Amino acid sequence: MSATAELIEGNLLLKALRKADCALLEPHLEPVEFNRGETVFSAGGEISYITFPCERTVVTLVITMLDGRSAETATIGREGAVGGIVSNGGLPASTHAITQLGGPALRIDSTRLQEAKRISEPVRNLFSRYADCLLAQVLQSVACNALHPIEARCLRWLMTLQDRLGSDILPVTQELLAAMLGVQRTYLTRILRTLQLNGLIEIGRGRITILDRPEMEKAACECHNSVRRHFDAVLGAVYGPTGRFIAFEPPPAPKRPRKSPIVTTAGGIDV
Repeated sequence: MSATAELIEGNLLLKALRKADCALLEPHLEPVEFNRGETVFSAGGEISYITFPCERTVVTLVITMLDGRSAETATIGREGAVGGIVSNGGLPASTHAITQLGGPALRIDSTRLQEAKRISEPVRNLFSRYADCLLAQVLQSVACNALHPIEARCLRWLMTLQDRLGSDILPVTQELLAAMLGVQRTYLTRILRTLQLNGLIEIGRGRITILDRPEMEKAACECHNSVRRHFDAVLGAVYGPTGRFIAFEPPPAPKRPRKSPIVTTAGGIDV
């Protein structure tokens, strides 16, 4: 098995494609390696590639303000892709895409993906459904940031990351978590200590360990489950025992009704 084929197995969006449809993309997929903190694309820059994080690679979409403050709008791992998914590529990016957890990825020129969509209805169906799920995650994040307390937002973010890694140990620093949530590190430290005292997490050096996922789900707001339900309904998401995404089983695209042929009578009236 080639390196590209192995990485395809590490991205659930690509893995969900039928063999014939995946063959439309595979010759044009390029393996890349990202380091932690590396920029995938910058706001304002033209997006020419669609990037598929593989295995444990995680990319975060971040909005940065003029005063330097930033906040996360979406977290994407092996379940998805970044770069022109909604806009179809070739347009300026509205966000920064930063590698939160480094590792392998695959990327494809956006024009190649558009050609595969034109040829294959299953490819169009899969990527349209994923674009809808990504947009749902972004919109839910906007509402959550506006309406819910920092404790609930923190729990949502930690569970979102765990869904993509499938591990109780999350290799994330408090500095990074504070930046994603748009709060001061000292304030976040107090929040994390409260969560630790409640037996939900354990704080370590450069990591946060999930101790009680069911209780975290009870203590969190509804936003995390709302996004998961949308992935279930739209992409047929399948989860493992730890909550990790393990597969997509998207329903087929709905069949379009056939148009009745137009018959012209001798009198020139279409019926």
